Amino acid sequence: MKDTEIARRGLLVVGCGKMGSAMLEGWLSRGLPPEAVWVRDPQPSDWLSEQGVHLNDGLPDDPAVALLAVKPQTMRDALPALATFAGGSTLFLSIAAGVSLATYEGMLGESSPIVRAMPNTPSAIGRGITAIVGNVSATDTDLDTAELLLSSVGEVVRLEDEAQIDAVTGVSGSGPAYVFHMIECLAAAGEAEGLSRDLALQLARATVAGAGALAQETGTAPGTLRENVTSPNGTTAAGLSVLMDEEAGLPPLIRRTVGAAADRARELGRDG
Repeated sequence: MKDTEIARRGLLVVGCGKMGSAMLEGWLSRGLPPEAVWVRDPQPSDWLSEQGVHLNDGLPDDPAVALLAVKPQTMRDALPALATFAGGSTLFLSIAAGVSLATYEGMLGESSPIVRAMPNTPSAIGRGITAIVGNVSATDTDLDTAELLLSSVGEVVRLEDEAQIDAVTGVSGSGPAYVFHMIECLAAAGEAEGLSRDLALQLARATVAGAGALAQETGTAPGTLRENVTSPNGTTAAGLSVLMDEEAGLPPLIRRTVGAAADRARELGRDG
């Protein structure tokens, strides 16, 4: 499915909060006509109201894609209004956490093409990464369409199996919060060493952002980048001796952190 078909048949966005708005902004800036977009949202933002899209104004006849971006707990209430598109050629693309493909199939039918996606919050500035997986009825073309749409807010990777999405949630879905806490901890440690709070936070924020950009933009293995910074018996080596301790350092802590998030994602999936 190409941009032209999406523009011709229409794009339906159900729920347009921060993530939905970030995606919509990317699509509009890429040339999708506002009149080809229908949005259903009970509390639209001022920005959304100014975009010229069909806002809470009926539904398209046969949308190419229906983006499901409401909160997981309200998904069952939102889907009945879309039943008329089930079993047809409309691609249902969900970015709701914890709602399984089987749950969607139970409400929309197994013949409906459904793609489940797990984006993360850096998508709001176009620096996200999203993992996608489709049900049996989702064709390669459907996955291409999902990737085309989601690439407006960052990178897209395809999963081999839906079971992997819980691990993705633990790593990239929840991962930004781990990094934000790392900034908090690094700043607090700097303050404990005598820096002012504002200066410590400025140093910590810029250090984490710069290191991440260096890893992303160079493509160099993180281990190599780490070694490049570390002189034998130097200050970085002294710090890493604490951080890399296999029993009390970062490796076991991160394993437990990601494991806890992935386990919770599995629980939410069973509840949904």
